[in-house]
Parts: sequence; C-alpha cells; structure tokens
Amino acid sequence: MACEKGFINVIMLGLAFMLVFTAFQTWGNIQKTIIESIKKDNDSFENADAYYSLAIIYIFMAVFNWTSPSVISVIGAKFAMLAGGITYLLFIMSFSIPHTWLLYLASAIIGIGAALIWTGQGNYLALSSTQATISRNSGVFWAMLQMSMFVGNTFVYFVFRGKDTVDSTTRQIVVWVLSAIALAGLVVMVFFPKPPKKEEDADTEHIPAPSGPVAALKGAVRLFFTKNMLLLSVTSLYTGLELGFWSGVYSSCIGFTENLPNRKQLVGLSGIFIGIGEVLGGAFFGIFGSRTIKWGRDPIVIAGFIMHIISFFVIFLNLPNNSPFTDTPDEAFITSNAYLAIMCSFLLGLGDACYNTQIYSILGGVYADDSAAAFAIFKFTQSVAAAISFVYASSLVLYGQLGILVGFAILGTGSFVWVEWRAKKVVVAADSS
Repeated sequence: MACEKGFINVIMLGLAFMLVFTAFQTWGNIQKTIIESIKKDNDSFENADAYYSLAIIYIFMAVFNWTSPSVISVIGAKFAMLAGGITYLLFIMSFSIPHTWLLYLASAIIGIGAALIWTGQGNYLALSSTQATISRNSGVFWAMLQMSMFVGNTFVYFVFRGKDTVDSTTRQIVVWVLSAIALAGLVVMVFFPKPPKKEEDADTEHIPAPSGPVAALKGAVRLFFTKNMLLLSVTSLYTGLELGFWSGVYSSCIGFTENLPNRKQLVGLSGIFIGIGEVLGGAFFGIFGSRTIKWGRDPIVIAGFIMHIISFFVIFLNLPNNSPFTDTPDEAFITSNAYLAIMCSFLLGLGDACYNTQIYSILGGVYADDSAAAFAIFKFTQSVAAAISFVYASSLVLYGQLGILVGFAILGTGSFVWVEWRAKKVVVAADSS
C-alpha cells in the first residue's frame, strides 16, 4: 500500500510541475523573442536582455541552493515547493508591465524560488520512492514534467502563426494564459499528501540526515566534497550548460535565422519537439525503469551523449554563427533547413532526458537518507553552469558555444560513467560477501 501511495505522490508531483513549467519553460523558450519585440514598442526596455535575466535566475538559484536544505528542514518539502512556485507565477506576470528594473528584480526572486522548488522536489521524490522504484518514479516524473514543453509551445506555435513580430496584444495573451496555468499548478501543490513511511533499503548509501537548519547546511557542504558527489557535479555542470543552450539559446537562434521559412513560428515548433524528446525519454525510462536499472545507468547516459554530439554537429552546419543575437541574413555552412533544425530540437530533448533521469535515479537511490542535500548540490552546480552559459550567450558566437558544450559533454559523461562503475563494484562486492 505504501508503494501505491508513493506512486500517487509522484503522479501528483509530476502534474503540479507540468503545469508550473508549462508556464515557465515555455516562457524561457520565447523570452528572447518576446523581449526583442517589446523593445520595438517600448524605448525604456532597451537595456533589457533575456540572457542576462536568465543568468540572474540561475546565479540566485545557485547561491540559495545551499540554504534550501535548511529551509526544508524547517517547513518541509511541500511548503518549500509551494513558496518556490509562487515566484514562478510572479515572474511571468511581471511581463504584463515591462520595466527593465522589474525584469531583473523578478529574475532574482524566481532564482530564490527555484532553489526551494527543485530541492523540495528532489526530497519529495526520494521520500516517495524506494531503491526498487526510484528509476521508474524518476522517469515518470520527468515525462510528466516535460509534457510542459509540448503543451506550452503548442499554444505558442498557434499564437505566433504568421507573425514576424510579436505585438503587444499577443504578448498579453501569452502572459495571462501562462500565468493561469502556473496558478493551477500551485493549487495541485496545496493538496500534496505526506510521503509514505518506508523501510530502509539494504543497498542504499546511508548518511544520517542532519536535523535543524544549521546542521542541514553543514551536512550539504560535507556531502559536496565527497569523491562521488564531486564527480557527479561535473556531470551536472554539463547538464546546466546544455540546459542553458536548449532552453534559452537554440530556439532563439532558429527564430533569428532569416533564411529559415516561418522562423518565428518555428520557435514554438522547436520547443514542441524538445518537449517530445524529453517526454519520450522520460516515459521510456519510467515504463522500463525496472529493466534498464539492471543494465546500469551508464549505457543510457552514453546514448544521450551520442545524441547531443550529433545534434551539435548538425546545428554547427545548419545555423549561422551570429544567430544567437538578433535577426541575421547570414548563411550557414549548408542552406539552413527547418527539418534539420527541428530534428536537432528533438535530439536535444531526448538526450537531456537520458542525462537527467539517470542523475535523478542515482541521487534518489544512493543518497536517499540525505536527498535534500544531494539534490541541492546537483541543482547548485547545474545552476552555476546555466548562469555561466547565459552570460556568455549574450556575446559568444554559436560555434564557440557549441565547442564548450562538446568539451563538457565528454567530461560530464566520463564522470558519470566512472561513478556508476564504482557503484557497481560496491554492489558486486556486497553480494559476494
């Protein structure tokens, strides 16, 4: 009965995050396009920059990830997620009255909220899972979460149809529809049930969970400097860099490439296919999680690595070098092709699902006793990398960004495989004894 209740918790968690991030991930995908259109109508918004806004979000998220385990130790995962979710709603609503100072203030506030919502999510997922169900539950959650990319960007695709610029009326429609969806997600969070009580798993790495906010902070720092966590942090650095690329840069590159037909509409279609890749990956690992865990997590991460390398190479050929910045008539190495652009969107999403579901699985399984700290560290390193990616995205050409991604993909994948192989050796040694 406890397992059934735990799975119900995961379904509710996935539903709430699907709604909140239908709003936010969709907005992140179109934010550069929206801000550039606002500048044409509002001179006071001239200094606003979408990449800087996203960088501020992840900088504040990175910093406050260290305090989120302490907050959760006081108010619990449910209320931490609810408080964080409210900041997502406020951020989107702030675009109804565009001001540069408000954009950056709202970006800082949502960064704090993001630390709470994601650390709370990891803690709640781990508490609602066992060693046997963590891979399945991670996959199910990820698939439901990434349905947000499909739903939100389908809406954007039709709203932006036939538009070369996004007028004020269209912007207001998008803002308030996405705000209403985020509010629905907050309502679901209010009804989150308590995680079921469960017996300890024999093969879990038991690290006594610290009690109290100060102890929680000290415990997170100690955990960060363990060998396995440092290696996994390299992997999460890569996921942060590629998160910044697919969530804020790549779709903008498509929208700015004048040689692509219906390029503004393709921004929404790109987000849809990123979402389809994410959902298919999460659903597969959710349905077949009990089987894939027997093969290990490393083959799945390696598959994600191959998908990303292929997509980076095709993007290199298909889009012009200065496409991250503004509308450009420049030619790429080949004639820019919409089908290739959307294919890369799908590969970026599917590869991202490979990485994140397996990181969630290893953190929720190995660090079940200290999941709040483990997920806080993961989100800290991922957020630092995402912030860095958005800082250099405003000035670094596309080919330079792709080069950085390839280098960190190699390092991050190698680090994850090393940790997984070490974990397998521990299990084999325990079985033989």
